[in-house]
Amino acid sequence: MTISAIKKMGLCAAALMLCANPITALPAAAQNQSFDAYLQDVARHARSEGVSQSAIDGVLSGLTPNQRVIDLDRDNVGSSSSSSSNSFPSMAAYLQRHNTQARIDGGRRALTRIGSTANRIEREYGVPAEIVVAIWGHETSYGAVMGGFDLPRSLATLAWEGRRRDLFERELIDVMKMVDRGVRRDQLVGSWAGAFGNGQFLPSIYLRLAVDGDGDGDRDIWNSDVDSVASIANYFRDAGWRSGQPWAVRAYVPNNANRSGIASSLNAPVCPRVHERHSRWLTIREWRERGVQPQGSLPDDALAALFEPDGPAAPGYLLTQNYRVILEYNCSNYYAMSVGLLADEIAR
Repeated sequence: MTISAIKKMGLCAAALMLCANPITALPAAAQNQSFDAYLQDVARHARSEGVSQSAIDGVLSGLTPNQRVIDLDRDNVGSSSSSSSNSFPSMAAYLQRHNTQARIDGGRRALTRIGSTANRIEREYGVPAEIVVAIWGHETSYGAVMGGFDLPRSLATLAWEGRRRDLFERELIDVMKMVDRGVRRDQLVGSWAGAFGNGQFLPSIYLRLAVDGDGDGDRDIWNSDVDSVASIANYFRDAGWRSGQPWAVRAYVPNNANRSGIASSLNAPVCPRVHERHSRWLTIREWRERGVQPQGSLPDDALAALFEPDGPAAPGYLLTQNYRVILEYNCSNYYAMSVGLLADEIAR
């Protein structure tokens, strides 16, 4: 969130065994300072931000580096760099693997499970409940798979390793602030990259956007369905979700469409490989003038970008601003498309 690539889940099948092994081979960045000396620096930084000594001790005491976390982080970098060619994997194949009937059925059950909360979320946050539930399904299979890594240990390891120290040190200090605000130490379990709970929030996101949806005084995104879905909806509202507008609509694109004439010249500062696959933004009226016909309801003055994920012969979509909000959660066309299409199936 944020959540983007650092939040990819790397679950520990036998967490206690895998995470207990002492670290062996370390990158050069980590060898400049011992792990314990680094944690003392982090403790000083945390104290300067008003974190209590009891929270510092509760989070940092007894931590050791986790080689498994470093290995997973390296694998994540390797897989990202290996996909830097001009070809893209099949979107249809991705959707077939991720938007299974089991996941669709699970989403419908989850929507029924939250009951009247679904309507309240739409009224209060302006975000369709099926979008929120689709995020929940993709992130943790509706709460079934939330991760088994000790969050402070993972974050301390990633910060000490040094490749993204500023990011992970910030999250480690924010974990201490969570403890200061009443989160129990034994709740701090999640993915190898520091995300946790039903929606896989990072600590900084939890502090800023998690909400107490059921009114019991606790922002429990681990055990409370209502807190979890309300917090995801709050994230989407904060990211700019536009109420009453779909995330995208299917589009008929004629064979003679001038695709070079609608190519985007946008030089996106974040996730450029994601945005380079979208056309430039035109109004629905302008799309119709070019022969591109939306297969769903959008006003003539709404802005949209054309996306043909598997090429001209496959389904095309007119993406709205709300598609970009899904990208805020995880900057991947495969992720955003699968969330949007899953939400559509859940709502049927």
